[in-house]
Amino acid sequence: MKKVEIITRTFKLDDIKAALSEIGIKGMTVSEVKGFGRQGGHKEVYRGAEYQVDFVVKVKIEVVVEDARVADVIGAATKAARTGQVGDGKIFVLPVDEVVRIRTGETGDAAV
Repeated sequence: MKKVEIITRTFKLDDIKAALSEIGIKGMTVSEVKGFGRQGGHKEVYRGAEYQVDFVVKVKIEVVVEDARVADVIGAATKAARTGQVGDGKIFVLPVDEVVRIRTGETGDAAV
């Protein structure tokens, strides 16, 4: 199993959720996160004073899937999130050693 972490623009959440639902993904975890990469921060103006915002607000979507589904998840998320501009985000794939559904005690793929 793999955990796919998608970090992208907040306004793309609904598009990604719909794209993942279309390919049969039934669950996900969503968090609001802050960070920066090549996009860096940005300048904002508050009461006439300009200041630098170093961390950009993003959304992180986490999905755990069977190894065979990883390419589908990446493809759907990439297509849904891409604007072609700096700041579209990143996708990380991490190994998952075990999953346990607390309610039933199911483990492995059955718990996903």
